[in-house]
Amino acid sequence: MSFVPHTPEEIRTMLERIGAGDVGDLFEDVPQSLRSNAKLDLPPALGEQELLSYIESQASRNVPASSVASFLGAGAYHHFIPAAVDSLASRGEFSTAYTPYQAEISQGTLQAIFEFQSMVCQLTGLEVANASLYDGASAVAETALMAMRATRRSRICASAGLHPRYLDVLRTYTRGLGAEIEILPLGDDGRTRPVEPAGDAAALLIQSPNFFGCVERTRGFAEAAHGAGALLAGVVSEPLSLALLRPPGEQGADIACGEVQSFGLPLSFGGPYAGFMATRQELVRQLPGRLIGQTRDADGRRGFVMTLTAREQHIRRQRATSNICTNQGLCALRVAIYLALVGRQGLRRLARDCFSLARYARQRLASAGLRLPYAAPVFNEFVVEVPDLDDRLERCAERGIRPGVPLRDFDPARADQLLVCVTEMNPRAQIDALVEALAA
Repeated sequence: MSFVPHTPEEIRTMLERIGAGDVGDLFEDVPQSLRSNAKLDLPPALGEQELLSYIESQASRNVPASSVASFLGAGAYHHFIPAAVDSLASRGEFSTAYTPYQAEISQGTLQAIFEFQSMVCQLTGLEVANASLYDGASAVAETALMAMRATRRSRICASAGLHPRYLDVLRTYTRGLGAEIEILPLGDDGRTRPVEPAGDAAALLIQSPNFFGCVERTRGFAEAAHGAGALLAGVVSEPLSLALLRPPGEQGADIACGEVQSFGLPLSFGGPYAGFMATRQELVRQLPGRLIGQTRDADGRRGFVMTLTAREQHIRRQRATSNICTNQGLCALRVAIYLALVGRQGLRRLARDCFSLARYARQRLASAGLRLPYAAPVFNEFVVEVPDLDDRLERCAERGIRPGVPLRDFDPARADQLLVCVTEMNPRAQIDALVEALAA
């Protein structure tokens, strides 16, 4: 049986119609050095029973975070997800659609997005939010583009505490736009050094807690940015911190953006996740993506509509506000369900638990003789220096512990540093085991 949808005759007819000699002509723009004509060296086909057995054996090699003591973080966080999130989000009217391209035909979908937007506004302290973006990295990049449009400037000042992967995506997004990315260095305490941005700056991007877990002084950066006519963007990769720390909007940020994976989205090998973006009312026309609003119909009944769709690709094309024309509908739905289930007080209790457990872990590691290089306050993530790191990592693996993210993967100069994250999924017994495995 062939799984190629076109017969040789159909392929020949199509090639003749477009004036191509063979299928290879369609790839002439791809350099020869990148092409391969080697035949696939596949093993013999398996029967259904043998194939299922093979797939199960491969799947058993995966190590779920729930099966080990995991202290991994760095933008993807292991939090408990109530069973109701899976149950409600898997209803057919939600899960069968990849994304609501014509969302206005479904009041249920529109209401779910509206609730998501409302909760993002409450968390960030800002007035308006969009219906979500693809992930935290694209949200940061879209924030930079939005600031460039609003200020008509092309210089972006980004903290060295910004997640390295977010920074990579930011550079990719702005590479063809003539934008200049300036990196603001960190101080000895792990926080971004005070700065007076140049008069041509469009925005300051400050992540708090930053990639190294340190809580930034956002208010001071707001004053500096506004004094130079720039916008301040507060970036958040661990949104649970917003239940405990003062939100970006209350500290003078014009835009808040980042990742909402912590709210009901599983780790799932790095995705799919959902980005968020909120801003002040006066900047709403520069907001990328789509925005759902609440209204009344002719009979006075409450209804929901697509208020803004900033891309307007069907009209403006290359002059559109953004190329983000949709949103992470199912992921945003899970976030809304999670936040509604946990509630304001539940979210705050959860944040306090994470903060308390992280403080306990820092105290235990310091008492064990390990150095904590940064004195700045943290939420649930922090850096620890571990001598002979490879040996300690091997010891942890033998004991079923994932101790954190080695920072040498991002910066070779940080060869002995480990980024440790503690959530409600790490009871004190796990923390004690971590300390014992890492200590000399």
